[in-house]
Amino acid sequence: MKTSLKFLLCLGVFATATLVVRAETPAPPPKTAGPLKTDKLMLSASEDETGFRRAVRVGNTLYISGSTAGGEMPDAIRKSYGLLQKILAHYGLTFQHVVKETVYTTQFDALKANTAIRREFYGKEFPSATWVQVARLWDPAYVIEVELTAVFPE
Repeated sequence: MKTSLKFLLCLGVFATATLVVRAETPAPPPKTAGPLKTDKLMLSASEDETGFRRAVRVGNTLYISGSTAGGEMPDAIRKSYGLLQKILAHYGLTFQHVVKETVYTTQFDALKANTAIRREFYGKEFPSATWVQVARLWDPAYVIEVELTAVFPE
């Protein structure tokens, strides 16, 4: 019994000594990534005030924020995609460089009925797409919001 107690006491001293040694050796500081190199597009000063960017380029990828429009669905689609076309052109891109599209709409059936209008912008090839019906958009008068991800050719 005495031998076991001595062993445990020795083990406790060893564990304490090990902890002290480890505590005295400072851990290296964690590595953190530097800031992303980005190119940001703003179309109005109010975008900066609200923390909004129309588009952000990171590397060879361009992320375009949602473009909204209201009114009748055919007109809203043309207006929303028209603004997106201008943003793409600002970066020297077209709809053929778009790889992902997300559409939010308050009128899903009206959007589906007007998909031919999208072809006016995309031509033969559509990107990967997600369509979501929502109860409302930022402004209750809006019926569509479209956001895009485009890739610069290598």
